[in-house]
Amino acid sequence: MNEARAARLPVREHQTGAKISMPPIQNSGPRQPPRADARDNRLRLLEAAGDVFIDRGPGASLEEIARRAGTGIATLYRRFPDRQALIREVALHALHRTAEEARQAARDEPDPFAALARYMHRSIDVRTAAVFAAVLGEIPFDDEEITRARQAAPAAVQALVDAAHRAGALRPDVTSGDIGILIVRLSRPLPGGFPAEAQSRLTHRHLNLLIDGLRTTARQPAELGGPALTLADLRQFPQPQTQAPRPQATVPGGRLLARPASERGHDRPGTKEHNRD
Repeated sequence: MNEARAARLPVREHQTGAKISMPPIQNSGPRQPPRADARDNRLRLLEAAGDVFIDRGPGASLEEIARRAGTGIATLYRRFPDRQALIREVALHALHRTAEEARQAARDEPDPFAALARYMHRSIDVRTAAVFAAVLGEIPFDDEEITRARQAAPAAVQALVDAAHRAGALRPDVTSGDIGILIVRLSRPLPGGFPAEAQSRLTHRHLNLLIDGLRTTARQPAELGGPALTLADLRQFPQPQTQAPRPQATVPGGRLLARPASERGHDRPGTKEHNRD
């Protein structure tokens, strides 16, 4: 079965009869496809921004983000007119990536528990949970596109959890909320200056220990205390207040008025940095 056909199939059969039934993909509306180079620049900027926000918070230097992406600051500002626009797109990218990783696991793994385990490992690799947690206080939760993405991502994960339950492989007292919070906890960087490679290997090691405890065949399974929350339940908790933009950042009409000194002067027409990209 080729990949294009597999992508159209919403259900995967397990040999025991369990199914992974994925919700339909929500289309956010028609968009003009960007050029390949523009698309690549945008993706590199989003991934670099996610890494920098994880390491240094949402107030991190935009110049550092551009440097890690291998572009100029002018390219960043052409794609994202201000910091809030960048943070919004980083959050959307993380949510869309979460849903896609869950769907890809369902397509590629016929065993429901293996699909869930693969999704958890991939979530650690692409750091979607860590990114979202890093920018949580800056996300505009009243944004319609973010609302749709926040519904689609948990639905895809819930489908994996439901299938693993039906297959009898996942402990019946484990919820999709448990899975999501475990990934968030494991996605946080370790203190003490661990090298990135060591961080990654330790995280996957510890995730394997946790996954073993999620199985119905786990030795001497402990009774779980605390609330059994779904991902839908987690969305009912109060969200952090989005910080208001700095008064000097914009003027009526939304025009950018000023940037920090370290970020100014890089995208004026005729400058070397502006012409670089």
